[in-house]
Amino acid sequence: MRLGSYRARKFSGYLTSYSGLQQTKSASGQETLRWVAPGFQPGNYNNVVFKQLDLYPTPSPTDRVNMKTINELQAYMTSNAKSALSQRYRVVSSLQQAPAGEPTLIMHAAITGVSASNEGMHWYEIIPISAVVGATMAATGHRDQNTELYIEADLVDAQTGMPQVKVVRKIFGKTLSNSSQTITTEDFKAAINALTSDMSAFLR
Repeated sequence: MRLGSYRARKFSGYLTSYSGLQQTKSASGQETLRWVAPGFQPGNYNNVVFKQLDLYPTPSPTDRVNMKTINELQAYMTSNAKSALSQRYRVVSSLQQAPAGEPTLIMHAAITGVSASNEGMHWYEIIPISAVVGATMAATGHRDQNTELYIEADLVDAQTGMPQVKVVRKIFGKTLSNSSQTITTEDFKAAINALTSDMSAFLR
């Protein structure tokens, strides 16, 4: 399923381009949108420039998702991403730290949404992190709710500036008992660990 017909508002705008994304499944069987440049081979690179996951757009915490949780999610996902990348690459925080002349990738990644919903959105739709948990989601206070975290990322060839991989993914955390229950980092840790395993498998 190609997403050329979907308008940019379905996504956060974090990535430079969403063209070419196709529906596929990760190593663990989770649905994702991904584009891979023809001929891309993870083993052709020695280094990855990656400092931390961004928060995009600037988050606006709510009663259900506070800034502490958002910062914890950012730190936990950053640590996991670095762990997965370091299994194959030297991970550096800036391009200047990469050995001169060695093939290097630059990774941009962001948490673009955190939400809880009664029925869940289509998996390719995004709730901006600046509007976490809209008021309409609190309409039915006693129904179970899905917790959802949205990720966008790309890998760019440092020498050519050309993208090599683009990914948009929605991961599901624990189910909450009602629409007033606070969303926590613990709700997503198992799902983030699975995402990390998928990332490692893709880069093998």
